[in-house]
Amino acid sequence: MTYETLWHRLTDLYEADEAKAIVRWVLDVRFGMSLADILCGKVTELSANDQEELEKIMQRLEKGEPVQYIIGVADFCGRQFHVAPGVLIPRPETAELCRWITSHGDCEVLDIGTGSGCIAITLALEIPETKVTAWDISDTVLCVARQNAEALGADVTFKHQDALNPPADAGRWDVIVSNPPYICTEERDGMAKNVLDYEPHEALFGPEEDPALFYKRIGDYAIRALKSGGYLYYELNPLTVDDVSTYLHKIGFTEIEIREDQYGKQRFLKTKKI
Repeated sequence: MTYETLWHRLTDLYEADEAKAIVRWVLDVRFGMSLADILCGKVTELSANDQEELEKIMQRLEKGEPVQYIIGVADFCGRQFHVAPGVLIPRPETAELCRWITSHGDCEVLDIGTGSGCIAITLALEIPETKVTAWDISDTVLCVARQNAEALGADVTFKHQDALNPPADAGRWDVIVSNPPYICTEERDGMAKNVLDYEPHEALFGPEEDPALFYKRIGDYAIRALKSGGYLYYELNPLTVDDVSTYLHKIGFTEIEIREDQYGKQRFLKTKKI
């Protein structure tokens, strides 16, 4: 069992560079091997028990199970977040959204649909003196998010709340941010097996009848719940950018700005309440 043979086993599912990165990460996180150790061939020196564990991991990876669920953690903004089946795996694109928001100073932030807590916890740790609240509809997800906040030393208030039926708040928040379910049904056929077969569909797919529904309802809440001069941030599906922008302008938001992600796709939106 060598590093070369391990990553080659995954090339039916992943490009070579990604297969190599997955195997390196498993060897690092689960077996404490540095890149130097791996390149020097120390994989062959694993004990019999470790080799058996590694083989079980490889078999799960070959079936398409995400490495983050197998190892139990995902990297995000330089920190490790616990993840488990039923919890959406944090994406590098979402880290770009967090970096956009961290220009704000002392403020009150609401993260709608927090998942692992990656956005809320990152903002709580990166913006001095900020007060962060995070909503999600799943008690299982909220449990994981609370564990992450405790492990990383972040002060976040978590609340069970349906984004489609929010409370009657007014002028409460300086910033509202959301990365809601946004994948359209017609995109399903082009999705990777490790995403489609394992990650929670309720966190991935927007409603078939209106893929932008969450953006619209959250916008309805934000236009009254933000303080004057407050900001709403979204992670977006490029296919619904125009629909979402038009709706937000219609209900009274101004200064709508769209940014591209690292792949050149229209992915993020910021808008302001007058």
